[in-house]
Amino acid sequence: MRKIDAHAHVFDHIASMGKAGELRPLGNGNCRWATGEEFRIIPEGKGDKEYLAETFLELMDSNDVEKAILLQGVLYGLQNEYAMECAEKYPDRFKAAVMLDPFCRCAQQILDRFINDLHAHVFKFEVSVGGGLSGYHHDFIIDGPEMTPLLDRIAQVDDATLVLDIGSPSMESCQPEAVYRIAKKYPGLHVVVCHLLAPSLEDGPALKCALPYLAHDNVWVDLSALPWNVAPEAYPYPTALEYIKLAKEVLGTDKIIWGTDSPCVLTKFTYEDLYTFLENSDVFTDEEKRGMFYDNAVKAYHL
Repeated sequence: MRKIDAHAHVFDHIASMGKAGELRPLGNGNCRWATGEEFRIIPEGKGDKEYLAETFLELMDSNDVEKAILLQGVLYGLQNEYAMECAEKYPDRFKAAVMLDPFCRCAQQILDRFINDLHAHVFKFEVSVGGGLSGYHHDFIIDGPEMTPLLDRIAQVDDATLVLDIGSPSMESCQPEAVYRIAKKYPGLHVVVCHLLAPSLEDGPALKCALPYLAHDNVWVDLSALPWNVAPEAYPYPTALEYIKLAKEVLGTDKIIWGTDSPCVLTKFTYEDLYTFLENSDVFTDEEKRGMFYDNAVKAYHL
């Protein structure tokens, strides 16, 4: 079955900043936050302080994944130029997103360069408390005064896709009402919400309340990192499958997109597990699986 990994990351160095301060690479895929917490960010043997496009391409090829969307992640540090260079080098395999901090004094100048010089069409904002902008910008409103001029500009770009990681339902960054307002204000802008709102095992009721805000013609959700978020539940992640069934009921099958969130998730899961739990489930018909694994991403990302 044809596949597009619609949520992946590559980076040639680690340069992150988050709620725990800066992240220092220690080598062999391990890192340490400024708070002292250490963890693995790259699967063993797949990079020292980097996870290169060529490494990911080998994984894609061994799993018959045709294309990938290279998103930005604050966990790794912004990799705008590297990601765009990878997409230019491998245009048949990658499409890349850019990201900026809307609180930068030069935010509008940065965005103009991304659009005019880097020819960006995918714009990712990771705003979650856990690994994004809300971790070090308090009271951040997704469609607030810092974001509005940037969203206005992005909406003017032909074939643009706005990607929002708004975190888990328990986080103050989880603002599905703001996604609703953005989708309504910019009906021509495609919007993708990451991780199906990253629900934990206890977040079923909150997810049920939040999903109707995402029921728009121009909004999609990706399924990346769902097994991570329902940990320690084991394969085939039955709670994750129940959440996906709920999303199918509320949003429709044509609004659901497969993705993995590689590489950090690969420190705990195999790449194969991240698609076979869906392939082997009865959540989708074969035709719906073709949409979820491929066709829906083609539409959402103007591929």
